[in-house]
Amino acid sequence: MVSSKNNTHGVIESLQTEVESFPPPAAFTQAAQYGPEIYQQANADPQEFWAEQARTLHWHTPFTKTLDWTNPPFATWFEDGELNVAYNCLDRHIVAGNGDRVALYWEGEPGDRRTITYTELLSEVKKAANLLISLGIQQGDRVAIYLPMIPEAVIAMLAVARIGAVHSVVFGGFSAESLRARLDDAAAKLVITADGGWRKGRVSPLKPAVDDALDLNPGTELTVEHVLVVRRTENDVRWEEGRDLWWHEEIVEMDAEHTARPFPAENPLFILYTSGTTGKPKGILHTSGGYLTQTSFTHRAVFDLRPETDVYWSTADVGWITGHSYVVYGPLANGATQVMYEGTPETPTWGRWWEIIERYGVTTFYTAPTAIRSFMKVGREVTQQNDLSSIRLLGSVGEAINPEAWLWYREVIGAGSAPIVDTWWQTETGAIMVSPLPGITATKPGSAQVPIPGISIDVVDDEARPVPNGSGGLLAITQPWPSMLRGIWGDPERFQETYWDKFGDKYFAGDGARRDEDGDIWLMGRVDDVMNVSGHRLSTTEIESSLVSHHSVAEAAVVGAADETTGQAVVAFVILKSHQTVMTDADQAAVILKAHVGAQIGAIARPRQIFVVNELPKTRSGKIIRRLLQDVAEGREVGDTTTLADTMVMQSISQKVR
Repeated sequence: MVSSKNNTHGVIESLQTEVESFPPPAAFTQAAQYGPEIYQQANADPQEFWAEQARTLHWHTPFTKTLDWTNPPFATWFEDGELNVAYNCLDRHIVAGNGDRVALYWEGEPGDRRTITYTELLSEVKKAANLLISLGIQQGDRVAIYLPMIPEAVIAMLAVARIGAVHSVVFGGFSAESLRARLDDAAAKLVITADGGWRKGRVSPLKPAVDDALDLNPGTELTVEHVLVVRRTENDVRWEEGRDLWWHEEIVEMDAEHTARPFPAENPLFILYTSGTTGKPKGILHTSGGYLTQTSFTHRAVFDLRPETDVYWSTADVGWITGHSYVVYGPLANGATQVMYEGTPETPTWGRWWEIIERYGVTTFYTAPTAIRSFMKVGREVTQQNDLSSIRLLGSVGEAINPEAWLWYREVIGAGSAPIVDTWWQTETGAIMVSPLPGITATKPGSAQVPIPGISIDVVDDEARPVPNGSGGLLAITQPWPSMLRGIWGDPERFQETYWDKFGDKYFAGDGARRDEDGDIWLMGRVDDVMNVSGHRLSTTEIESSLVSHHSVAEAAVVGAADETTGQAVVAFVILKSHQTVMTDADQAAVILKAHVGAQIGAIARPRQIFVVNELPKTRSGKIIRRLLQDVAEGREVGDTTTLADTMVMQSISQKVR
């Protein structure tokens, strides 16, 4: 089962073998929107392929030039064309006679609900656009959006796009300090927020965090002129007359008519901040025409979209790139009907998501492996209380999904037949880059598999040489793509250094990957999540998958800790399933699981230490913050915990490690 690969030229060792593959159901393939010929078409002429996808949008001024790559790494797509992103997401569907189609089934955590048609959504966006103009917002101005998952978040984003301004959505879980850093970097002129949002049965205050952010750094220049506040939870808030405005009071005064004027395809659409290795967030810049082209195409192709009948649900928050691309722009550009939910999956019970799927007849469900593993821990009986038979397609996003979670997802949520699209992409790529197409690809549990049509990706060594099948290396994008980032806001040198200096003419994704014997791609985690154990580069993702494959383990996180003998040692933190009876104490669990990893992968991957914990440090979007676990594993003071959903988690973990 275990084989060792040569560790030369930065190759990441891949030690596990693959599991079986699942061809798409014959009926699904027969009815699918795309067949294998789409790959042939894209390979024959990638630029013309993307031009055809762009032409499915409405262009006020049609483009004549597809790609300019004369000044790499700075690309332009469709640069002489003009369009309006919001018009493409709303107006054109009304013109086509689909105004009565539901755009959003929205559900608040307390149980309040709204159904919003495309006609109604357009009306609200027009009024919001007029409100922004009344506040002095013009083309190119930056607007910060700090909102919960409520319809006003979508309305605000589309209103900003409609007038050619630039939005910077900041996830509602970020602290005042993090918010202020983003406001300053983008020189935001307006903040759109809410009094609060509902989370885990409690009010999560947002306006107070905005106030605290604006109070920071007295004496420094503050670009924010107004704070526009949506009333959601009615918690008490501080009010600064002249600066602070209630959304509901202002919007009612606005005209419901607004003509969407065109903007150049390369007009900036949004800045979205993502973590950087230096600790300073990077403002990833995306523009309009290329971004909307690829997000709309991938939403159609990867999710086999049928807008007349599908009910689509991505559980992502709009504060992250998945929320931008596959809650707002991709689905609405395609005229989809989708579900939007404010709260957490366990409130008031762990059955909440499944109740929502049954209530709205969700056909396409897109979520994160972290959420799937959480439901595995709770047990399948929770999901069996609701009718999930409407689901025909499942998706995974955010990190590599371990095979056991993939199989559980397919069997328990997908009734053993729904295809799973395991998608790889980044904030920087803007849209999905690697994924099965559900009517074409025989899927492998845990593998993202193949680049989407029109995308050129390779797995290479440190010298940019392609690695052979069966080997691991570094994921590189070898040709420009429409939704690629156009830079880091205000820092072109950092853009060049971070993404392009390593390979010159290829984009370095920062992820390790391997090709299996069939040439399919398996993601192995961030390169900074790759450990060097006795000269062997091992993927944390692969070891985590091995741990979770044990039937008693619900979730696992692995880090590399400094070790005098091996350079780095494997340290694991695991959560056991609540109903398991095999492991009666932490010491026994460590012995059993070390042996399990050793048997599955090899002695080199056997953890030095395994700690049984009740929870892992996660952001409110479900991302595990492994650097905090590394702090504990190496005996350091634990770093900043302000972005965690539960800041007390690290205290509990630290006590167990001691």
